[in-house]
Amino acid sequence: MVKVILKKGREESVRRFHPWVFSGSIAQITGSPAEGDIVAVHASDGQFLAAGHYQIGSIAVRILSFDGEVLSPDFWKDMIGRAYAVRRAAGLAGGSATNCYRLVHGEGDNLPGLIIDYYDGVCVMQAHSVGMFRAKKQICEALVAVYGEELKAVYDKSSGTAPFKAGLELIDGYLYRRPGFSDDEQMVLENGHKFLVNWTEGQKTGFFLDQRENRNLVGRYAAGRRVLNLFCYTGGFSIYALGAGAVHVDSVDSSRKAMDMVEKNVALNGFDPSLHTSYCTDAIDFLKNAPEDAYDLMIVDPPAFAKHRGALSNALRAYQRLNAAAISKVAPGGFVFTFSCSQVVDKEAFALAVFSAAAQTGRSVRILDRLNQPADHAVNIYHPEGEYLKGLLLYVE
Repeated sequence: MVKVILKKGREESVRRFHPWVFSGSIAQITGSPAEGDIVAVHASDGQFLAAGHYQIGSIAVRILSFDGEVLSPDFWKDMIGRAYAVRRAAGLAGGSATNCYRLVHGEGDNLPGLIIDYYDGVCVMQAHSVGMFRAKKQICEALVAVYGEELKAVYDKSSGTAPFKAGLELIDGYLYRRPGFSDDEQMVLENGHKFLVNWTEGQKTGFFLDQRENRNLVGRYAAGRRVLNLFCYTGGFSIYALGAGAVHVDSVDSSRKAMDMVEKNVALNGFDPSLHTSYCTDAIDFLKNAPEDAYDLMIVDPPAFAKHRGALSNALRAYQRLNAAAISKVAPGGFVFTFSCSQVVDKEAFALAVFSAAAQTGRSVRILDRLNQPADHAVNIYHPEGEYLKGLLLYVE
């Protein structure tokens, strides 16, 4: 194995089990590894520290193992099996009311660069590194071994996430399909609610599983209220609100495909269509033009405004403007569920942006709850950067 030797004093983060080695920490590389190769990380005194995927960029090694077990023939099966055991312990895998969950959450499951979502027997994989993309065959074999006859298909959807490199065929497609299985879309259950998921045409892997518990919380507050779901995608929050007895729900998203799926999900769950209205338009413009006091509960769940640290300042201003509009428009005694999924926006910065928005409106606002990602989007305690989803439940007088 190629050796990556660190500069003196730069090994401490690895010894604290942080899963990244930055290029600036490297003193020497013995050999010429190709991107995606497994390399050994050594301290300046020659001590072995870890092994992981080599890559070109600011993060030079994504660590897979601190004991060298990455070379074991059972490595992938063992790691996938451990991730499955966590989901089973959390009451997700094998449940009857929910049959979709995130199986592998990158660094949170000690598999940096890999995302796998499970939809009632279908595993949808996204590789975010060359190393994980090159290992997709072994990962698929591990999924077959762990799930057995329960597994219907494994679909690789890495074309939009794996780094573009010469020689990589970034074409989405099935790595495995059980004989007779030919669907690209199927129904799943989440807390008893029905959703259609299309992993070939939908965003990400087809559904935003990270809002499961927050959707459930919306259901606790939605009864008898007029609800606005902004940036609704396929209507997760809308379905929970309708199921809880909302007076009416308006769902807003700029994607026509997403809005078509919202309509399908409303029908799939048997709700009265007169209780729901879809608006295929820009969510920010819709909110700007919405009358005051028309909604008792708003969900503000925009896409990531900042995907890198250079965009942080603009993102915080955008969050402030968006939340000021929501807080100013919600009816007295109403609720605003507001979120950020931008990893570079931490909890404190997001809360400050929302505070500034509230102050701008002059209304009395209380924080009733602080919201985050669910158990299947686990955060490695040695990698706090994995805590990306944050939210606030606001009560507005």
